[in-house]
Amino acid sequence: MTYTVSVRALCEFTAKSGDLDLRFTPSPSAQEGIEGHAAVRAKRAPGYQSEISLSGEYKNLLVRGRADGYDPALNRVEEIKTFRGQLEAVPANHRALHWAQAKVYAHLLCVSRKLPEIQVALVYYDIVQREETVLVQTCQAAILEEFFAQQSDLFIDWAEQEVCHRLERDRELQTLPFPHQTFRRGQRQLAETVYKAARQNRCLMAQAPTGIGKTIGTLFPLLKACPTAKLDKIFFLTAKTSGRQLALDALSTIGNKLNESGRLRVQELTAKDKTCEHPDKACHGESCALAKGFYDRLPAARLDAVKAARLDKAALRQIALEHEVCPYWLGQELAKWSDVIVGDYNYFFDSSASLYSLTSNNQWRVGILVDEAHNLLERARKMYSAELNEYDLNALRQSAPAALKKTLNSLARSWRDVSRDQLASYRAYDAIPTKFHTALLKASVVITDYLAEDPHDVNLALQRFNFDVLHFLRLAEVFGSHSVFDISLTPSASTSRRGASGAKLCLRNLIPAPFLETRFTASETATLFSATLSPWEFYRDTLGLPDNTAWVDVESPFDAEQLKVRIVEQVSTRYLHRAQSLAPIAQIMGRQYLEQPGNYLSYFSSFEYLEQAAHEFMHRFPDIPVWTQIRSMDEAAKEQFLDRFKTNRCGIGFAVLGGAFAEGIDLPGQQLIGAFVSTLGLPQVNPVNERLKQCMSTTFGQRCGYDYTYLYPGIQKVVQAAGRVIRSNTDRGVLYLIDDRFARPQVRRLFPAWWEIQSAPVPALPPADRSQQNMLLI
Repeated sequence: MTYTVSVRALCEFTAKSGDLDLRFTPSPSAQEGIEGHAAVRAKRAPGYQSEISLSGEYKNLLVRGRADGYDPALNRVEEIKTFRGQLEAVPANHRALHWAQAKVYAHLLCVSRKLPEIQVALVYYDIVQREETVLVQTCQAAILEEFFAQQSDLFIDWAEQEVCHRLERDRELQTLPFPHQTFRRGQRQLAETVYKAARQNRCLMAQAPTGIGKTIGTLFPLLKACPTAKLDKIFFLTAKTSGRQLALDALSTIGNKLNESGRLRVQELTAKDKTCEHPDKACHGESCALAKGFYDRLPAARLDAVKAARLDKAALRQIALEHEVCPYWLGQELAKWSDVIVGDYNYFFDSSASLYSLTSNNQWRVGILVDEAHNLLERARKMYSAELNEYDLNALRQSAPAALKKTLNSLARSWRDVSRDQLASYRAYDAIPTKFHTALLKASVVITDYLAEDPHDVNLALQRFNFDVLHFLRLAEVFGSHSVFDISLTPSASTSRRGASGAKLCLRNLIPAPFLETRFTASETATLFSATLSPWEFYRDTLGLPDNTAWVDVESPFDAEQLKVRIVEQVSTRYLHRAQSLAPIAQIMGRQYLEQPGNYLSYFSSFEYLEQAAHEFMHRFPDIPVWTQIRSMDEAAKEQFLDRFKTNRCGIGFAVLGGAFAEGIDLPGQQLIGAFVSTLGLPQVNPVNERLKQCMSTTFGQRCGYDYTYLYPGIQKVVQAAGRVIRSNTDRGVLYLIDDRFARPQVRRLFPAWWEIQSAPVPALPPADRSQQNMLLI
């Protein structure tokens, strides 16, 4: 079996040595790199050839790639590298890697065109100064052939190991049995649909209820499809840490069914700030011992790591420290050699996503599983949004080095000019002001050059501000109708003049579809699954899924008898009616509790509403235990809130819909027997959401504006919260939906099909409260 490797991957494996050194950053953006390559090509003579596809074989190795350029008149192959800052700051081991890539391309070109010799050039293009530096070597074809053989020999043993692993892995997966005795109700339907989508190279959206085992129900069929679909890797992407743990546990269960020779390489990717051993040190050999000699110790660490069946955070750390290398960067390297990678959404969908970059550069065939996919829309909007706060700039001006004072003061003047004429506290614009954009570019260049020239100056505030600016500028390069530029003015604490304390400038993404579309295109198959993906057209449109995306609404394992769903139509929880709604809501909750004591959750649209309702309830029913969610709860406080449900005590927990206790928590059996939802969960009507509504109407049609902005996101939160009540086939419970709008047909059609809904009256109020009840009934 031939092993295929890209020129870049081959050279990164064989030609890197010495220290890990990230001082020569930040690198140009992808768009800047494209423009830099184009600028170099524009200077070349007629007949210059670009993006030349090349390949060559060595034993059972196939090496392929695209050479940046070739000038037949000069007989020169060019490897173009864009950079910013000082060229002298490029570490020697980086240059060695660049030369290795150039020479491999030169060899492949000599073979394909039967050239006896060739000029090999490294072209370093400064994207700021728009100048190029060309380094040239003249090489004989025989010398280049020898160099290519040396590099290939350094890789061939690893390649043979990878070939054997792939053959054994696929052989085992072909006969992989389901890890449990039987499928749960609905689980087989989910698994079959995922498998068919993978075989057909299609995307799939699967709405599957809680309790059917979605994690194994998606992982198992996609693993089974790997041999026939020729998938190199599977990425299991999650929104939360709990989702990662479920996936790792499911993969361990599946892995127990595989023989030792065909076991899966499973890796957990963890954020840098959670894996860094020395957060007080910079990422280079002069500062951090784990960066010094990193590439020299990497081969042994890599070899030990791929022998491990499961590389979660703890296992990866142990191996890294045994070999005295950085755990985070070892993990980045091992992503190239793992079969299944479990990590956060951002590793594939973000603008600088490492897994997406690796997939594209290595032409991997990957299958994607997106867990709790209803979260992807908001997460993606944040990935492709950027915010700059004038407060941060003003604080930085006070502490910045003298060399940057003039630049920062100039930027501050441009900042003030942008918002000077704005009277409203918020306003959205269709374009980024040109003068401010230019000023920001200039400031970024000066700051980046300063940091590159003086890497020992660890000014964290300056670095953080510069990265924020670079992120803003990179999104500005791709600014379009999917986003808006908006300015928010904050009143000063010491003056009534609006905007005195600063203006927040935001590139706010509204529709992430144009960005995510390329991610889905890069995968062979992608399955997005959740208990709440209805209506599926909403998610298909806003997430940029292909038109031929398949859809399945998996049969629920639950029966209508398990959950009594009651709509209370006589109450309005609209903002104008909240004061009148408190008494009847308290009566509904109190009556239900007295009829059936147990644990309940009661959801409200905001902390203010929650606090008012809790006060009213405790006044009317002082003997019923109550505990409430509060603002900014830390992890310990959240655990204490949930522990109240698990200690055999009865009572009602008050929580905010869409918050920490409305999804992702598991309270089976008697831990939770009911829920009250006193809100439709509709996003707040404000200038930002109204602009979003306008964008949705323009992009998807007038009828979609309100539904895509308000209705669908709101009801999704309601159904997620309701899903906390019934977690297994033995659970029984009750759900109260308290608002007249829940009875509307356009709302009810968004509820799960297995629900049977009944109307419920408001319990009689004490005489003093009957005037309020009459107001609500009118």
